[in-house]
Formats: sequence, C-alpha cells, structure tokens
Amino acid sequence: MPELFRVLPVEAARARLREHVRPLGAVEQVTLDQALGRVLAADVVSPVDLPAFARSTMDGYAVRATDTYGATEALPAYLTVIGEVPMGRPPTLRLRPGEAALVHTGGMLPPGADAVVMLEHTHPLDARTIEVTRPVAVGENVIPPGEDVARGQVLLRKGTWLRPQELGALVGVGITQVMVARRPRVALISTGDEVVPPEVEPAPGQIRDINSTTLAALTLEWGGLPLPRGIVPDDAAALAAAARAALAEADVLVVSAGSSVSTRDMTAAVLGSLGKPGLLVHGVSMHPGKPTILAVADGTPVFGLPGNPVSAMVAFDLFVAPALAWLMGAAERRRPVVRARLAANVPSHPGEEDYVQVRLEGRAGETWAVPVFGKSNLITTMVRADGVLRVPLDSGGLYEGTEVEVALYTHWMRREA
Repeated sequence: MPELFRVLPVEAARARLREHVRPLGAVEQVTLDQALGRVLAADVVSPVDLPAFARSTMDGYAVRATDTYGATEALPAYLTVIGEVPMGRPPTLRLRPGEAALVHTGGMLPPGADAVVMLEHTHPLDARTIEVTRPVAVGENVIPPGEDVARGQVLLRKGTWLRPQELGALVGVGITQVMVARRPRVALISTGDEVVPPEVEPAPGQIRDINSTTLAALTLEWGGLPLPRGIVPDDAAALAAAARAALAEADVLVVSAGSSVSTRDMTAAVLGSLGKPGLLVHGVSMHPGKPTILAVADGTPVFGLPGNPVSAMVAFDLFVAPALAWLMGAAERRRPVVRARLAANVPSHPGEEDYVQVRLEGRAGETWAVPVFGKSNLITTMVRADGVLRVPLDSGGLYEGTEVEVALYTHWMRREA
C-alpha cells in the first residue's frame, strides 16, 4: 500500500510554491483593443497635461472671482455678459473687470477668467446683464490644467492589471499602444483510461473530458493562454512523454486526474521527475481538492489537479491563478466578494479548509448564501453556484444566520439580491 501523502495548509502550500515562481520577463506591445485584462510591463508616463486647459465643471458663467466678492441675494453683483464660449473651440473673447461669459460643462475658460458661477446662482436682468447672488473663490467650479494628470507624471505602474478605466486613462493622454507582459502559456493535459474527448459518445464506463474545457476557460479568465494537449492514458511513460513535450512549449503545466492516493497513482512521481526542485506539495488540507500536487520543473510551475471538476476548479483558483499573476509580475487578483447571511448550517471536515459552493438569494432586503451541496464529481454543483464560501480550518463549521463572505464567480449576479 502506498504511503499517504503529507498535507499542508492552503497558505503554507501557496507560500512554498511562491518561493519558486519568478516573473517570465517576456513582454509585447499591443494596441488598446487587445489590452483589456493584460498586465503592464513598464511604467506609463503621461506625455501631456490632462486636462490640457482650464475647464468648467458645470454650466454657468466664467468670471473674475474678485468681481463676485460680497455678492448676496439682497445685494448681488452685476456683470456684463460679453458672449458665449463655444464647445470644442478656444474662446475668442477675453474678460475684463466686471464681465462674464456663458460657459458649458467641459468648456474652456476664456482668458481673464479664474472661476465659474453656477447658473443657479445667477439671474438675467436683460440680454447683456446678470445678477450674481453668491460669491465664488478663485478656481471654484474649474479643473485647472494638469489637475487630473500632469505631464511627466507616472500614470500607471508596472504590474497594473488593465481594466476598462485604465484603458480610458491611457486614451485620455493620447496613448494607444502599451507594453504588456506576455500571457503565460498553460499546457493542459487530462489523464485517465476512462476519459474521452467531448465529441465522442462515451461507451459504458467512460466519461467526457470536462476539465480541459473548464480549465482552459479559467486560464483565460486569469490572464493565461491555454494550450490543450489532449488526453493521456493511465501510463507513467505516456504521461512523462506528454508532460515533457508540453513543457517544451509552455510556461505552466496543468495535469488533471491521477492525483489521488491509489495503486494506479503515478502522477506525483512523474511530475516530480520533470525537473528541479521537483515535487513541492502532494496534498493540501482542503475540501474539495485535498490530493492537489504542486511542483516546479526547472522554473516552470507544474500542477496536478484532481479529476473531479469541482475539486479541479477550486484548486485552480487557489494555486494556478496566483501563479499566473506571479509569472506576469503582477499582484494577485482575487474574486470580488460580497457579504451575505448563511441560509443553512454548513459542516466542516476536521483538519481541512472547506470550500462550499453557494447561490445568492435576496430575502427581505438581505442577501442570503444558500449552500449548494453536492459531490465534487458533479459539474452541475458549480453551474448552480454564484460563488464559493470558505470555511476556516478546524472551525467546526458555520451556523445558519452567520454573516459570511462569498467570493463571486462573476462580476455580476444572476439573481436579484
């Protein structure tokens, strides 16, 4: 009988892996339409001031602030309106003492003006005269040049994950191409004599390869580039050959199935033999996903994930996803979290962190987390879930009504809550 593996707590296993993963250092230049979800490979310095000119933050009148000092409803200031500032063009007028110009939100202040009075604080007397009923200070209701971003300022730091707002900031200063970290190439191997490709009708005793598709999608979600390598039978020589061929093309190797303790288990031995330092972890104190394997082969992270789909997906989030961020020189991303009230008691496995799938429901103005109990080989458990709940190690479980944190699988919720 084989010796049982020695499990490590999740954070200890992650820390052991982290010691051996270094940024790839490979970069490429992309246009912004290809940059969403990528990681900046260098600091971005603004070539311009943003805004480039003093702009009004609202509809009103551009004025000299000193002309409004002391203005009240009872004793307003009277200003002569000399024209209107056109949108999208520089003003052709200049304010002198006692003058004002109509300006719209985002419009350029004319020379001589240093503040904007809101329309609500003015009253027209005739076509050329307004009353100002409240004073303004210098710079009030105005965005000065460079207030958002100054020329020469670091706009975005190396290692930043590019979201829609970062892309907008880049366009705002005229940058349309950026240097980003190359996506880590993730080779995906499924194993098992019983596993067949999705397009094949399974014979009795066979199952379709679910993990290649789900793990490829997770790879894309977390910033990597999936390289599906097919299915390998339960044969040590065949797995070793397939793994070495995959390592020649990939920055990460993920093998699913074959990681549990059994007489046919050879995945740990094969993955540990691919290069130094070899096997780091075989077994993590978590449920599901306890038989997860972590290894490094001459600088390349190698993972052995359980064959059960739920276990594989949970383990991918905990170990493969952060490794992809480290390889790109970025900080780890975490799934968005919402707070909810637990709708049922959740037991825990002694000596393990539990990761429980939950769906979210709205009840009387509160968000409730309803556990989706199911075996780790049932993919529909994940389909029915909106997120995952972590039950801490040796907590003894969680009681109904406890406020908990749920890590969401998407940035939006399928159910109103």
